[in-house]
Amino acid sequence: MNDAAVPAGSRPREPASCLSARSKSRGLLAACLTHAVHDGYTDGLYAFLPVWQAQFGLSYAALAVVRALYFGTMGGMQIPADRVLRGFSARAALILSTIAAAAGLLIMALPFGFTGLCVGLVVAGIGSSIQHPRGSMLVTDSYGPESRGPLGIYNFSGDLGKAVLPALIAVLLPIVAWEWVLGLMAALGIILVIALASLAPTASNTRSAAKEVTPSGGRGGFGILTTIGALDTSTRMGYLLFLPFLIHGQGGGLPAVGTALALLFMGGAFGKATCAWLGQRLGVVECVIVTEAATALLILATLFTPLTSTLILLPLLGIVLNGTSSVLYGSVPELSDGDTGRAFAVFYTSVIGAGGLAPILYGTIADHSSRTIGVLASAATAALIVPLVLLLRSHLRSSTTRSPEEAV
Repeated sequence: MNDAAVPAGSRPREPASCLSARSKSRGLLAACLTHAVHDGYTDGLYAFLPVWQAQFGLSYAALAVVRALYFGTMGGMQIPADRVLRGFSARAALILSTIAAAAGLLIMALPFGFTGLCVGLVVAGIGSSIQHPRGSMLVTDSYGPESRGPLGIYNFSGDLGKAVLPALIAVLLPIVAWEWVLGLMAALGIILVIALASLAPTASNTRSAAKEVTPSGGRGGFGILTTIGALDTSTRMGYLLFLPFLIHGQGGGLPAVGTALALLFMGGAFGKATCAWLGQRLGVVECVIVTEAATALLILATLFTPLTSTLILLPLLGIVLNGTSSVLYGSVPELSDGDTGRAFAVFYTSVIGAGGLAPILYGTIADHSSRTIGVLASAATAALIVPLVLLLRSHLRSSTTRSPEEAV
């Protein structure tokens, strides 16, 4: 997540798609491959942070600003890009998104200096902003009311990309120049474009949406939920900003950084399913308390453990660090009061915005104190969620009009 905004809630219930099972599977595969590559691009950038810091002499805050050029563009452009490309076919939209992302990586790799790096990050962010809404729309429109399972596969595919590409990048960086590594990432995008030309459907997936109900109640609960989502994302992105440097400080090189990121993201992928299951049995409030308290404690533990112990803890940290988001996301329909589409848009805008801005704040804290204080700030953010989530209990209990099948 990073994770993609799913438009299913903003669309009316319709009969199952008349597409053949083979067409559905090919569409799902196209969406999953695109999601995996683009999310791999997004989180693979973390492996470049120490290299860029040394190359361009950046402070922690400046490094966070550079990262925010990509992340902020990707988050802020998702809704506008979806509206502009709504009449395009799924194949055209996904191919365009991948070409733009690959072009951004190539701009970064060319000898344009720091300016080229910044421009390339913005262009790549625009490309990745397209694939999230269009990919999820492709899956939703292909499977209709049966899209819940396929959407889960689609979301999980992004975590696979997050686990594989950062590790591959970290392995390559000591061997070849970082510009060449970016070139290889761009080449992977071109390969994906070729695959999408035969996999993705050519017909437009646009459907007419029914008029949605404007929310009238439960907004207090939704506001609390959105705040918790923003704080949860801030914790995750803040810790990721410092993780490569934490590993370096414990004596790990670039391969160890890649391993650490892969372990954290693999734990995060497992955490999405685990915490969703846990939330159904413990309840949303209890599950969030457990995961956020565990997140704060495990972040603190990685400050004092040696490299080997830190690597052992990272999958566990990934489970709770990333898993909370699945519980929060599943609560959006319950608190949206019928306007689920708009609620998802607001929720993801807040979450992605927090993910872009929070590392700048944490980086500034570290620049004026130390890296350890920056990491402690991210742990404190997770701890702050524990009392805040207690305010959700009454809102969740009062939401009795939705069936279990409507929970995401």
